[in-house]
Amino acid sequence: MPESSGSAPAAGAGGLCRREIPVDARVLAAGPPPEPEPAAPYAARPARPHGADLETVHAWMHLPHVAPFFDQAWSRERWAEEIAAQRAGTFSRPFIVSRDGADLAYVELYRAARDVVAPHYDADPHDIGFHIAIGDPGAIGRGVGAEILDAFAAAVFAADPACRRIVMEPDAGNAAACRAARKAGLAFITEADLPHKRAALFVRARE
Repeated sequence: MPESSGSAPAAGAGGLCRREIPVDARVLAAGPPPEPEPAAPYAARPARPHGADLETVHAWMHLPHVAPFFDQAWSRERWAEEIAAQRAGTFSRPFIVSRDGADLAYVELYRAARDVVAPHYDADPHDIGFHIAIGDPGAIGRGVGAEILDAFAAAVFAADPACRRIVMEPDAGNAAACRAARKAGLAFITEADLPHKRAALFVRARE
C-alpha cells in the first residue's frame, strides 16, 4: 500500500525542499518532526544514507507495487543524497519500519504546515504529515499499512505534545491507501490539487 509522496524533499532552489513552501518564523519554530517510538510489534529507526538502509530503500522503491505510486525509482546515489538531505534539514525525517525485527516499510514524517498540502486545510505548525511505502510484498493487502499508520500516530502524539493532527494525502485514486487511512482513524477532509497529484486529504486529531 504505497502512499505517493510525489517529488521527495531533497533541497531545491532557495534552500527549500521541492514540496516545501515559504513560511514565517512561527511555523519554522516548530522544528523538525519528532523521532517516534511505535509500540511493539513495530519499531522505527532513522534511515541512514549508506549501507543496508540505503540498499533496502533503493530496492523497495523499484518494486512494481511501490514504484508507480511513490514515483521515486531513483539511483542509489540520488537516494543517498535524499536521505542525507532529510536528516540534515528540519522539514522531514526518513524512517525504516520493522515488525518483530524484520524491516518491512519506509516512512517519511514531515511538517505539514511547511508542505504544499498546507494551503488546503487549516494547518497548524506542529501538524505532522505521513508518507508510507510497504516494501515487503508479503505484507501487502494484510492491513499492515493501517497498523503502521495507527502506531506512528500514537507515537507521534506521545513524542510531540504540541502536535494536534496527523495528516495523510495519498493520491485520490489510490484506493488501498485511502482505505488504510480510514482504518487507522483518519477522517477524509477534501480532495486537493497538489503540484504533483490530485490528493485525498485525511486528518487524525489528537484525542
